[in-house]
Amino acid sequence: LSSKKGFPPPVVRTDSNMEAGEGKTDFIDDASGATPTEEMNGAGNLMDFLDEPFPDVGTYEDFHTIDWLREKSRDTDRHRKITSKSKESLWELIKSLLDAWSGWVVMLLIGLLSGTLAGVIDLAVDWMTDLKEGVCLSAFWYSHEQCCWTSNETTFDDRDKCPQWQKWAELMTGHAEGAGAYVLNYFLYVLWALLFSFLAVSLVRVFAPYACGSGIPEIKTILSGFIIRGYLGKWTLLIKTVTLVLAVSSGLSLGKEGPLVHVACCCGNLFCSLFSKYSKNEGKRREVLSAAAAAGVSVAFGAPIGGVLFSLEEVSYYFPLKTLWRSFFAALVAAFTLRSINPFGNSRLVLFYVEYHTPWYMAELVPFILLGVFGGLWGTLFIRANIAWCRRRKTTQLGKYPVLEVIAVTGITAVLAFPNPYTRRSTSELISELFNDCGALESSQLCDYINNPNMSRPVDDIPDRPAGPGVYNALWQLALALIFKIVITIFTFGMKIPSGLFIPSMAVGAIAGRIVGIAVEQMAYHHHDWIIFKNWCRPGADCVTPGLYAMVGAAACLGGVTRMTVSLVVIMFELTGGLEYIVPLMAAAVTSKWVADAFGKEGIYESHIQLNGYPYLDVRDEFTHRTLATDVMRPRRNDPPLAVLTQDSTTVEDVEALIKDTDYNGFPVVVSRESERLIGFVQRRDLTLAIKNARQKQDGVVSSSVVYFTEDAPQLPASNPQPLKLRRILNLSPFTVTDHTPMETVVDIFRKLGLRQCLVTRSGRLLGIITKKDVLRHMAQMMNQDPESIMFN
Repeated sequence: LSSKKGFPPPVVRTDSNMEAGEGKTDFIDDASGATPTEEMNGAGNLMDFLDEPFPDVGTYEDFHTIDWLREKSRDTDRHRKITSKSKESLWELIKSLLDAWSGWVVMLLIGLLSGTLAGVIDLAVDWMTDLKEGVCLSAFWYSHEQCCWTSNETTFDDRDKCPQWQKWAELMTGHAEGAGAYVLNYFLYVLWALLFSFLAVSLVRVFAPYACGSGIPEIKTILSGFIIRGYLGKWTLLIKTVTLVLAVSSGLSLGKEGPLVHVACCCGNLFCSLFSKYSKNEGKRREVLSAAAAAGVSVAFGAPIGGVLFSLEEVSYYFPLKTLWRSFFAALVAAFTLRSINPFGNSRLVLFYVEYHTPWYMAELVPFILLGVFGGLWGTLFIRANIAWCRRRKTTQLGKYPVLEVIAVTGITAVLAFPNPYTRRSTSELISELFNDCGALESSQLCDYINNPNMSRPVDDIPDRPAGPGVYNALWQLALALIFKIVITIFTFGMKIPSGLFIPSMAVGAIAGRIVGIAVEQMAYHHHDWIIFKNWCRPGADCVTPGLYAMVGAAACLGGVTRMTVSLVVIMFELTGGLEYIVPLMAAAVTSKWVADAFGKEGIYESHIQLNGYPYLDVRDEFTHRTLATDVMRPRRNDPPLAVLTQDSTTVEDVEALIKDTDYNGFPVVVSRESERLIGFVQRRDLTLAIKNARQKQDGVVSSSVVYFTEDAPQLPASNPQPLKLRRILNLSPFTVTDHTPMETVVDIFRKLGLRQCLVTRSGRLLGIITKKDVLRHMAQMMNQDPESIMFN
C-alpha cells in the first residue's frame, strides 16, 4: 500500500510477503514518508519531491488494464484523509460534504444530458426518416405525423393524408399517383438514404473512428478495467450523436438503443473530468460509467428499472450497492428529462406502448415457447453469420473500404425496402404497428378483418373475426420483410457507422410473432370446437391477441442474440406497459436462452469482444480444467529468466536499460538475485516517471546512482553519487499465489479482484508471474482456440 498518496498519521504497515512470524511493522511519518531512523541518518530528504504529486503518477497507458486493488486502496486513503481533515475546520467539513455529494451531482448531470440528447435524437430521427418520402409545406421541420395532426383538413380515416404534407413527386411534378410519381419517389428515397449514410460514415471516419458500431462490447471491456483513451471522449460524444441520427434515418437495419448506452457513458466520462474524485481514480470512474449505462437504456427504451438491471446483468463488471442506488437515480432523472421533452407526442416514454384487453390462456404457452425456440435459433444463426462476416471484413480487402461498404449496403437496403410498406417505414414504427391490438378505429392492413354486422359489442372487446384480404396481403408482405430483415441485419451490424442491434432483433421477432399470432387467431376462429380451443375460446369471443405474440417474439429474438433474461423481461414490460404478460415473456426469454446456449455460450457482445481481442474475463465463463499456476506462469522452461529489480543493488542506468529493453508493465522487486526473496512489485509507468522527475528535481541523481527500495538508505561516502530512494512507489503487498494453486482458483481471483498480474512464489521465493493476458491465452488454449488471435493488437 506504500505507493498510495495521502497517508493519515501514523500508518501501521505490515509486509504481507514475509513468512508467518517474520512480519515487520513500522510507523511512517505523514509529512515525508520517512521513518525516524531515516531522519537520524539524514536520508529523509531523498524523496521529498515525491511528496508533491508529480504528473501522471498512478495512471495507465492506453490499451492497458487498471489495477482494481490499487485504485480501491487509493480511494480509501483519500477518503480517510478527507474524514480526518473535516474535523479541523468548518471549511474542511464543507469540502468533505461536497465530496460526499459529488457522486449524486454527477448522476443528476448524466441523467439531464443523456435524457436531453435522447429526446433530440428521437425528434431528429422522426423528421429525417419522413424527409426521405416528403416534406411538410406549413413547417418543413415537422415530421409527417406532426404535420397532419396540426392540419385542420385531416380526417380520422385518412389521418396520414393532409394537403400540408406532400410527397416529393407531388411537390415536383404535381402528380401524387401513377407510375412516374412512384418511380420518382422511389429514386429520391434511395438518394436520401445514400446521402444520410455517406454523411454518417464520412463523419465517423474523419472525426471520431470510435463512434462506430454499437459501443456495448467496448463499454463492457472498459468497465472490466481496460483503458481505451478517446472512446468516451467529447468528439466521440458529438459525432456519435450526429451520426446516429443519420444512420437510423438512412433506413438501414439498425437501431439507436445500443449506441445510446455509449452516448450516456460519454456523458458520464465528461462529467467525471469535473471532479478529481473520479478523474484521478479509474476504479471510481467505472462506478459512474456503470450508472451512465443504466441511464442510457432508461432513455433508449423508456425503461428506468430495466436500465438498472441491464447495467447489472449485462454491462457492469463491478457493481457495489452504492452504484445500484446511483444508477437508479441517474435512470430516473434521464427518464424524467425524456418525458419532459415528450418526443413521441403521446405523453409516454416509448413508441410501443400498448393496451391489450384480453388475458392470455395456458394453452397459448405452447406457441410462446415455440417463439422462444425460434428466437434462440435466430440468435445463434445471427451471431455465427455476423461474426464470420466481421472476421472476413477484418482479414480481407473489404475492411479497407468502409465508406464503399456502407454505401453498398445502404443502396441494397433502400432498393429492396421501398416496395414493401413494412420495410419502407422506420423499424420502430413497424414494431409499434406489429405490437398494436386491433381496435375499432385502427386503419392498418393488419386489422382488415371481415366484420359481422349482427355483432354488437363494446369497442374494447372486439370478437375474433375471419381475416379479410388486407390481412392475407399483409401476411405475405411480412413474410418477405422477415427474410429481408434476417439477411440484411447480418451485414449491417459492425459497419463503420453507429449501429444498434436491439431494434432489428426485436423487429425480426415481432414479425414472426405477429404471423404466428394471426395463424393461431384464425385457427381458433375456424376450429373453436377443437379440444385445445374448446375450454377457453367460444364463438364470438375475443380469444387471441396477435399483438401479444409479436411482443413475445420480439423478446425471444432479443434474448437469443444478447442472452439477457431478467433485464430483458423488465425492459419489455416497461416498454409496452403489458404488466400482466410477464409469464409469457419469461417463458419465451428463458427458452430462447436455453436454445441459444445449446449452440454456444457467448452472446453477440461477448463474441465481438473476442473478435476484437479485448482482454475481457467474462464472469459467466466456467473454468473446469485441472491445471496449476506453475503451468501458466512465465518464464516457461526454455524462456530467459524473469526481469526483476533488486532492493538495494540496481543503478538508475540498469533500471533505464531494463525499461528500454523490455515492454513489461511492471517488475517484481527481490532482496537479491541469489535469494530471489520477494519484496514487492513496481509499475513500469511509475518507475519511468519517478526517475524522470528525480533527474529534474533532485540534485546529484546520475546514471550510476543506486536505486533503493528499502526503508533505510545506507550512509555512503561523499564521493559516491546521490542514491535514489523509490520505496514510495513500491507496492509492498502484490497479490501472490503458490506454484501449486489450481488455475480454477487463479482465474476466479483475476475475475473477482480485477487483477492485472499475480506473482507466483514458493516459500517466499519468487518463481514467476501470471498476467491477465496469460490467463486469457491459457483459457483459449484449453478451449482449442488460437491463443494469439484473441489478443488485442
